[in-house]
Amino acid sequence: MGFPQRLLAEDETLVLVLRRHIKALFVPFLIFVVVLVGAAALIVVTPAGAAQPWLWGAIGIVAAAVLLRWVVWPFLVWRFTIHAVTTRRLILRSGVFHRQGHDMPLSRLNDVSFEHTVWERMLGCGTLVVESAGERGQLTLTDIPKVELVQRTLYRLSDEQRGRRGPDNVDQDLANTLDDEFDEEYQGPAGRRGGDTTR
Repeated sequence: MGFPQRLLAEDETLVLVLRRHIKALFVPFLIFVVVLVGAAALIVVTPAGAAQPWLWGAIGIVAAAVLLRWVVWPFLVWRFTIHAVTTRRLILRSGVFHRQGHDMPLSRLNDVSFEHTVWERMLGCGTLVVESAGERGQLTLTDIPKVELVQRTLYRLSDEQRGRRGPDNVDQDLANTLDDEFDEEYQGPAGRRGGDTTR
């Protein structure tokens, strides 16, 4: 997934870009299947006659409306919700038509915790709670992939940011670990893809 480099400050390096886990689309997928099966069943049992085309049209309109509201819209919200981690900030971007954003400097990060149910642990995701010293002191991010690794990464980058002087660099071991764990979900200084960790 892409992230505009123009949003990064000078000497700031992109470390990780995430969307919510695909689990967030489980309910819309179920609705999609149920609507298609239900609409097909209704079309099959619709009695023949002059009114049949009108009934089919009504079924199609209702099915399309349900799919747009409870399948297409949740997918777009998921598609346009981005969580990015740089060497300096946690960046949140969301919204389909009306975009919203929030940045949390890692130097002000106080605590990062996570929780996941048994089901989420099996899927490899969870809820991340990030606390900072700012006015909006706590952020709760749901359905975060590899939530434990993301938590450790934020802690590590926060500690490094507090003691950093000069240009931002990403530790090569950290870059390789993220690259291995996230595969194509990961965008950043991927050492094994020939990326330059110093940008």
